[in-house]
Amino acid sequence: MNEPIVRIVTTPKDLPALNNQNFFHSRQLFEIAKQTPRQRPYMVVVESADGRVMAHMLGIVRYRSSWFPPYIYMHCRVLGEGVYSYSHDGYADSQLFGMMLDALRSKLNNRVLYIEISNLSHKMFGYRELKQRQFFPVHWMSIHNSLHSHTPEERITSRLQKHIDNAYAKGVVTDEVKDEADFRSFMKLLKHHHWLKPRRYIPDEKFFLHIQQKQHGRLYLTRYHEHVIGCSAVAYSNQNAYLWYTAFRRKSYAMLHPDELTVWHAIKDAHSRGYQHIFFLDVGLPFSRNPFREFILRFGGKPVSTYRWFRCSIRWINAVLSWIYRD
Repeated sequence: MNEPIVRIVTTPKDLPALNNQNFFHSRQLFEIAKQTPRQRPYMVVVESADGRVMAHMLGIVRYRSSWFPPYIYMHCRVLGEGVYSYSHDGYADSQLFGMMLDALRSKLNNRVLYIEISNLSHKMFGYRELKQRQFFPVHWMSIHNSLHSHTPEERITSRLQKHIDNAYAKGVVTDEVKDEADFRSFMKLLKHHHWLKPRRYIPDEKFFLHIQQKQHGRLYLTRYHEHVIGCSAVAYSNQNAYLWYTAFRRKSYAMLHPDELTVWHAIKDAHSRGYQHIFFLDVGLPFSRNPFREFILRFGGKPVSTYRWFRCSIRWINAVLSWIYRD
């Protein structure tokens, strides 16, 4: 059995033919990241001796900086374990995953502060391979709503339905971003909502523009009498919808519940378009009290405990964090 060939591609012209059903590891997202300032894509490809793609995984390096609080660094984010072909030539998915981790870690090494791997298909995928490569797991929470077995209305409480009905009666509407003015309003609210949340990464506006223009997702605005009070960005992959980014003016328009209306529209729209599930990305750490998690659960979703894996390039810091987050 010939040893697979593992390589990392950094330019679109060098990409082989890929299975692009998984948007988060697709040529399309690779090209979007390539065209977005302060992002650099790295596609790890495993090929057989005769050139067949056995697996591929996309990591995106993000450049982050701020005046307040002051910081500057780079980190790599991988959403999911990648894509695997039906024929592995005797190799298990976990083995190919380990090969791709080795290649990515070797390539980036001290270039990034840390590598983050999240949204794996199930909690224990690649556990041994990640541990062997000095990644440490942080308990995380994942929530998704099934859209095929029950309607969204059947999953929410009567109280939440009343909030939604009252807000619509008062004139609140949620529409897709249609023109440049809408897009500017979307970016303004998104950046303002997250500017005091240093961990929350908001890409350059070109990222969102490409997502919408190439129809890999949709951007939405929630309005009340022409005042923008909420926004969201939804991506689509493998017959599923992913609520990726959200922002609301909850304090200014508390009685209109802009957070509930914005998330509700994303769920309803995904259901109307025939998607099987909607996943809520970055719900957060599984603290006993997590306001955002409790808010998302009001829509009838299923909470799932999972891991988010990290590896810091500074060895002693990684060793300390591995001890703190030992399981």
